[in-house]
Amino acid sequence: MTQYGYIVDSHCHLNYKGLVEDQGAVIARARDAGVGCMLAINTKLSEYQEIVDIVENHDDVFGTVGIHPHEAENEPDVALDALLSRAAHPKIVGIGETGLDYFYDNAPRDMQKINFRAHIAAARETGLPVIVHTRDADQDCVKIIQGEMEKGAFTGVIHCFTASQFLADSVLKMGFYISISGIATFKNAKELQEIVKTIPENRLLVETDAPFLAPVPHRGKTCEPAFVMDTARFVADLRGVEFDTLQQTTTENFYNLFNKVTPPTVGAGA
Repeated sequence: MTQYGYIVDSHCHLNYKGLVEDQGAVIARARDAGVGCMLAINTKLSEYQEIVDIVENHDDVFGTVGIHPHEAENEPDVALDALLSRAAHPKIVGIGETGLDYFYDNAPRDMQKINFRAHIAAARETGLPVIVHTRDADQDCVKIIQGEMEKGAFTGVIHCFTASQFLADSVLKMGFYISISGIATFKNAKELQEIVKTIPENRLLVETDAPFLAPVPHRGKTCEPAFVMDTARFVADLRGVEFDTLQQTTTENFYNLFNKVTPPTVGAGA
């Protein structure tokens, strides 16, 4: 096992308002905090070039291609070829984020499902992991992943996990990973904290979902990739392991899942 002396923010939105205005400094602060790699998530194909510009300018930032379920109605004609062609970029290493959001219902559910299945098809064909957003849609999310898995294997991660033990157990059985955000540090997240304890060590990731969901002690602030360290320390304490152990295992897990990523040389920077 390679020894990594840093942690990975497996999900952040560096092109979003709150981070993009001072993007270089945001990335520099993350490096200074001990974040050795960041994954910049695409949520609209119309913003894909913004992701490419970021990853091409920073050795330690990689990207994805995808359409968020909130955008399923705004970008309804997602074609497999559109995802595949963009995924060919050497630093685009995942498909998504995609999935289902029945909490906000910002797009019709049938369109969200079509969008989700298209991304899974791209993940299956490219061999890249699919990044799944799911909220208040546990049953349908599991049903779609199970049904698509029968067509051919693929892998992925449930990002910013806030769902049920049922969903966690179901996706873990299908080989998925689960990523924990700053929500786990919130006082009212007791049920989530219990689920976090049950995730196998080799399937656990950590993330910020920056600029959203700043963990304790940063609640109320714009979240940054640097804050993944606070979430990781909390999760380590919650699971009763040393921080260095959690840092090592989550970093190893990230590279196992996102195996197109070439681990950056720490300190190389932009």
